[in-house]
Amino acid sequence: MASSGQPKVVLLDIEGTVCPISFVKDVLFPYALSALPATLEAQWDEPEFSQYRDAFPAEHASSQEALTAHVKDLMSRDVKIAYLKSLQGYLWESGYKSGELKAPLFDDVAPKFVQWKEAGEEIMIYSSGSVAAQKLLFKHTNGQPADLIPEISDFFDTVNAGPKQEASSYQTILAAHPEFPEANSWLFLSDNVKEVEAAKQAGMQSFVVERPGNAELSAEDREKHRVIKTFAEI
Repeated sequence: MASSGQPKVVLLDIEGTVCPISFVKDVLFPYALSALPATLEAQWDEPEFSQYRDAFPAEHASSQEALTAHVKDLMSRDVKIAYLKSLQGYLWESGYKSGELKAPLFDDVAPKFVQWKEAGEEIMIYSSGSVAAQKLLFKHTNGQPADLIPEISDFFDTVNAGPKQEASSYQTILAAHPEFPEANSWLFLSDNVKEVEAAKQAGMQSFVVERPGNAELSAEDREKHRVIKTFAEI
């Protein structure tokens, strides 16, 4: 802990931590797949879309059919790869802006954001989803306030930080904020035990978040890590 007894930076996972895992798998993923064909048809040769298309391996970017098949394959296996995450964020953007998509935060999240900021603590995000997708999610929530972007100081993903189960990624995040040099003044919250262990290896405090719909935790996990069910416990 920081000398004040409170962390100076709270670093948050998204899926299974601030919102249900089901929102990603049952809402966001199907929306992206349903929006993909019309988007490819309308924008395949548009300069705005070319950056997303050209990020795919050449054999999968050769035609609309090839790209669609590759996207479906990756999403069916929940492969976390940067070029897919970027495309998903682009597809979700229109849904968020139209109001068709709205992130269902757990009830304790938005009030805790306000409390953390009032206490002078920084809030940052680290998710396997792209930074662009993270910003869309936090800008369009069911919370009060609905737009939590002003409360968040920084965003990290697997591109600008690295894989979430590697301690070096958390060291990269620490290095990005030399104004908070003490690793133990950071608190990382995630539903993923391996991510929590990686953060601890980097010197951060880290708790496992147990939410409805998350994977079951073993007795060993519960003994090894502090487990919380709500941010109100912090």
